[in-house]
Amino acid sequence: MRFLVALLFAVISFAVSAQNIPPPTLAARSWLLMDQASGQVLASREPDTRIEPASLTKLMTAYLTFAALKSGSIKLEQTVPVSEKAWRMEGSRMFIQPDKPVTVGELVQGMIIQSGNDACVALSELIAGSEESFAHLMNREAQRLGMKNTSFMNSSGLPDPNHYTTARDLSLLASAISRDFPEYYHYYSQKEYTYNKITQPNRNRLLWLDPTVDGLKTGHTANAGYCLIASALRGPRRLVSVVLGTDSDTIRAQESLKLLNYGFQFFDTAKLYSANQELSRFRVWKGEKNDLPVGFLNDFVISLPKGQAEKVQSQLTSQQPVVAPLQKGQQVGTLHLTLDGQPIGEYPVVALQDVPVAGFFGRLWDTIVMWIKSL
Repeated sequence: MRFLVALLFAVISFAVSAQNIPPPTLAARSWLLMDQASGQVLASREPDTRIEPASLTKLMTAYLTFAALKSGSIKLEQTVPVSEKAWRMEGSRMFIQPDKPVTVGELVQGMIIQSGNDACVALSELIAGSEESFAHLMNREAQRLGMKNTSFMNSSGLPDPNHYTTARDLSLLASAISRDFPEYYHYYSQKEYTYNKITQPNRNRLLWLDPTVDGLKTGHTANAGYCLIASALRGPRRLVSVVLGTDSDTIRAQESLKLLNYGFQFFDTAKLYSANQELSRFRVWKGEKNDLPVGFLNDFVISLPKGQAEKVQSQLTSQQPVVAPLQKGQQVGTLHLTLDGQPIGEYPVVALQDVPVAGFFGRLWDTIVMWIKSL
């Protein structure tokens, strides 16, 4: 249910812009700004254009690593042997060595803070046996998260013709990391890490420029340009920006901050309904109960131009007829939202409790009544 609602949020096109204030013009090939709570895209340019993700790939490597840690299949203090492939990796490295075992915790920090390609290979081999097998896990997880225009060929982001993604897909992945693994999210705000007596800073300049920014990842290759996925938490609101294909490290930081400031300045995140709040009761046929409370299983939040939440109007329609058996979470209706007469979106409303089927005579009686009503 949560995924379905998030998907519907993501495809909203605002009928009105944020107080008629257009989004900023960014010096980037493609970009996107997302409100994490609602899943809505607040502004974007070329969000579905395929790009080379470079080290932004490491977000998926981290996601699968966090999943393995959470499941208990690997542990932070676990020692990991370093293969020759990992040791010989080109590009950014944390400088692990075959004759010096390293822990999962050290590899995680080497991957996230130091952007170590060698750390990514070592983790992928630990989790899946080989980097090639790990890439299959990456693609499977990408599909599950709704990343429809993504293909991973390796764990680090080294260039490959079949290694690509989009700004929209990357926003889904970035949002999933903080949502699904808050216990590991703190690594993304760590400003430096020392391994093997070599200290390397986090390449995300925004960690120094804006105290509300607490992640996430930079990337750069000659073809990809300078890229940055940034996440900022101001009060209860978290926004995620994806800025791809800028000309320098400085520009990617400046443009990301510009985009985040726009979102916080001109949009609000409003909770319209609480989880399990009864919006209405629907007539149920052939069930042990004659009516059903309906609503949302999770808090219903939406992003709107500032000051517009009180103007939102709603209309609830039911799927007719509503016939038992019904399961909690099953869609039974649709909530239609409008603002100043313009549609905002349509959202599935679900059963808030189970309704078992009635006995024989109860079903028979409702069948007769339904038949009479249909005449």
